[in-house]
Amino acid sequence: MMLSAEDLTALWLTLKLAFISTFILLLICLPFAYWLAKTRWRFRFLVEALVALPLVLPPTVLGFYLLILLSPNGTLGALFSAVGAGNLAFSFTGLVIGSCVYSLPFVVQPLQTSFSSIQARPLEVAATLGANPWQRFYTIILPTIRPGLISAAVLGFAHTTGEFGVVLMIGGNIPGETQVVSIAIYDHVETLQYQQAHLLAGILLLISFVLLVCVYGTNRKFRLGNR
Repeated sequence: MMLSAEDLTALWLTLKLAFISTFILLLICLPFAYWLAKTRWRFRFLVEALVALPLVLPPTVLGFYLLILLSPNGTLGALFSAVGAGNLAFSFTGLVIGSCVYSLPFVVQPLQTSFSSIQARPLEVAATLGANPWQRFYTIILPTIRPGLISAAVLGFAHTTGEFGVVLMIGGNIPGETQVVSIAIYDHVETLQYQQAHLLAGILLLISFVLLVCVYGTNRKFRLGNR
């Protein structure tokens, strides 16, 4: 049994969505997680609760409110339409925005934990030796947070590939544009094409397993190297 052209397109869109969303999330979450780890603001817990909301909120609920936000009459959708960027709802760009929101806690939390483990003393010593902020980042911070950085990237990527409720609400089911693998699997099951569903589900299962092996293997190697 081979993948159809439509299934291959859905797989490509899924991987493309995961790569783009993960890249954007890492750019946003690195400074944001550092701030969460180091700030002494008394209301930090409110921001943490807001970040963690996608973990407990039903995906269809989150997708519904994002759809309203991204629709032509919504705040963000109207802004994009005003600058000639087109509609966000039922588009790949809308899927990227929704994926970033939905996978945000899976990237922020590992990074925040890693930043929290950094002690101030090594940074102070490096500063007294003349190291500038970028040198301190590359020589002290980055090696320390490497396991958390890898975990954040892998979890964000894997979580994006398995999205269903959010992407269905925001992007619908448009082949070649918003139909990702999870929706394609649902379509196959709904039409009793179980072999095609098995094949796509097996590919996602394999991708997820390989990614988790990379995370646990990297963390194990890091722990052994610190002994």
